[in-house]
Amino acid sequence: MKTLSRRAWVLYLLVLAFLAGVGILFYTFFTNADAWAMKRTNRHIYNKGNLSTAGSIYDESGAVLAETVDGSRSYNSSKDVRTATLHIVGDSQGYIATGIQTAYNDILTGYNIVDGVYDLKKYGKGSDIKLTVNADLCVTGYKALGKNKGTIGVYNYKTGAIVCVVSKPAYDIQNKPSESINNDKTGAYDGVYLNRFFSGVYTPGSTFKIITSASAIDNLPDIGTRSFNCTGEHKVGGDSIKCLSVHGNINFEQALNRSCNSAFAEIAIDLGKEKLTATTDALGFGKRFKVGKVSLAKSSFNISEASTVDVGWAGVGQHTTRVNPCHMMMIVGAIANGGSSPEPYFIKSVTSPTGNVSQTKGGNMLEPMFSQMTANRLDKMLRSNVKNYYGDGKFSGLEMCGKTGTAEVSSNEGGLSPHAWFVGYSQREDFPYAIVVVVENGGSGGSVALPVANKVMQKAESIFGG
Repeated sequence: MKTLSRRAWVLYLLVLAFLAGVGILFYTFFTNADAWAMKRTNRHIYNKGNLSTAGSIYDESGAVLAETVDGSRSYNSSKDVRTATLHIVGDSQGYIATGIQTAYNDILTGYNIVDGVYDLKKYGKGSDIKLTVNADLCVTGYKALGKNKGTIGVYNYKTGAIVCVVSKPAYDIQNKPSESINNDKTGAYDGVYLNRFFSGVYTPGSTFKIITSASAIDNLPDIGTRSFNCTGEHKVGGDSIKCLSVHGNINFEQALNRSCNSAFAEIAIDLGKEKLTATTDALGFGKRFKVGKVSLAKSSFNISEASTVDVGWAGVGQHTTRVNPCHMMMIVGAIANGGSSPEPYFIKSVTSPTGNVSQTKGGNMLEPMFSQMTANRLDKMLRSNVKNYYGDGKFSGLEMCGKTGTAEVSSNEGGLSPHAWFVGYSQREDFPYAIVVVVENGGSGGSVALPVANKVMQKAESIFGG
């Protein structure tokens, strides 16, 4: 009997081991099947490592951005469109990880966990993807950046639909200059595979004063009645924070209008580390936002070990603060939308090989970034920036709100010119769009980024305005 009992236990253990093995096999299959199917050695999908058989990609107007023709990928007939939409479409080799052709290759090839790529073999194509992005608007943005590197993004702050994604440098996807990219020693192609809108982070400069203003509204009850005396610098012990002008006696709104470093350094120091950090936490700094399948680079704000003068510098958008452009666009979108931003998205619809269309209804609302009161106050201040300081003529007919930024880069980055920023939105009910512009080493936000923003928003209004 003891022998039989021992044999029974051995059988039980063998059965348990078998079931455990089956469980591990199924878990491994379900978690890795898509990666296995999408390997570049799969000749049903790839030819010598290049995506060759997949569905088409269209912009929001129906223009073809990518398709399979005679067993290879083909792109829009316009070189300008091909170049300007490179980073949202992606390349066929997978170097641009956030592009549709890589991040959404399972949808483009019609892959699913049950049938694999059976539909691709049966119908000769996968699913088609229609974007919310407008190609002509991307071309306008790409050209507006001129010879500068940088990024531009535009989205509808009511729905979350991204209508413009531009990242520069880029190249003509139909005629990739591989030798020039691989042997470049001039820096012309630095970061060419990086979508700066989704994956870049930058010193925000004075655009961060929007965030310092939000913290002041929430934590300093008398901020609206305070007066600041700008002498051209704010002294902190033996150090000082320089201002570009001598503004004299100004109030809170005027301090934002004139982008006064002295006033905002004083405000930041008065707020202190905990309150400023609490505000950035509420706005999603340190959080990994996602746009569909694409993860945004994290914005960062850390003043835990900062000196008093460095807290002042952080309050004006310098120190070690880094911000992702798409995230900053979402922040001003939340202001425009009463405190909350819809989750951005860029897939408008997917059409299966059999013709079934699934529509994207829009981005879900994210956790509120601001209270309604704070959002309304910031909305008025950002409108005042354009109306009373930059001038409405800079954005004719758009009823814009916004803030420029001139972000100094540290000497260890080569002593280059500042990054030029503009972030803002239209108040028009029939044109609820927000924009972010970053011109790398472009100089002044007011003289460089603001005109770029105007060109793009005027074009966007002609396409999407009421």
